[in-house]
Amino acid sequence: MPGPAPAPDVGRASAPDPAEPGPVAGRVPGRVPGADQPWRDAVSTVLAVLLPVDCVGCGAPDRALCHTCRGTLAALPGRTRLVAGVRLDAAYEYEGLVRTLVLEWKLRGRVDVVAPLTDRTADLVRSALAAAPDAVVLRVPPSARGHRRRGFDPVVTVLRRAGVRRAPALRRVAVPAALPGVARAASGRGGADPHGGGAGQKERTGIERVAATVGTLCAPALVAGRDVVVVDDVVTTGVTMAEAVRAVRAAGGRVVRCVAVASVEV
Repeated sequence: MPGPAPAPDVGRASAPDPAEPGPVAGRVPGRVPGADQPWRDAVSTVLAVLLPVDCVGCGAPDRALCHTCRGTLAALPGRTRLVAGVRLDAAYEYEGLVRTLVLEWKLRGRVDVVAPLTDRTADLVRSALAAAPDAVVLRVPPSARGHRRRGFDPVVTVLRRAGVRRAPALRRVAVPAALPGVARAASGRGGADPHGGGAGQKERTGIERVAATVGTLCAPALVAGRDVVVVDDVVTTGVTMAEAVRAVRAAGGRVVRCVAVASVEV
């Protein structure tokens, strides 16, 4: 009698793309990425003449992120916390230089700051997949309003840098209006959410945060019986990530790790 069909290879790291960064094994611990590659300095010098740019961290000329600020970024610690009983690894604390870089990337479309900001996050995704080789990667979706404003999904960018080419997203769903504030959060109208701009979760009470989020995400059926790694860009109160974990569990999956670019101290 034939055995069960193999699980679909969804949300897994694919073969390296020449346009993307190489595996983490090639990185020297403690080295600032790109600092010892003269060709990058040469290209940056030419671009600085044609397209003048200042460092978003300190205002120094000719670099989107100068060597000093790159060193500062590399020295910043990551953050680990629990969300719905699952370990969340965030590459950075969402403050100072990191917050500035995230806002430049997400709100102003500064793709020239993506590499230094997201390389460490890509490492965390690869590490999570190494610990759970058969895991499915799921993205926390941006709000419809945020996606329209930016024109791209920041989590897709992170996953591409990690070598993950096909990662489905959790789906935002409409919920009964009887749950106060939930329908507005799901549709992107009315109140605000951490992905769509506006007041955000931190301006709500704990009860309001849960009421505005619970039941708004749905996981695809393919997670049933599978390990899952959930990835988001910025985790604030953790309510959205907790809702992602709930949705995966409701679909029969097991969230083994959550990963984010940055996490807010709460």
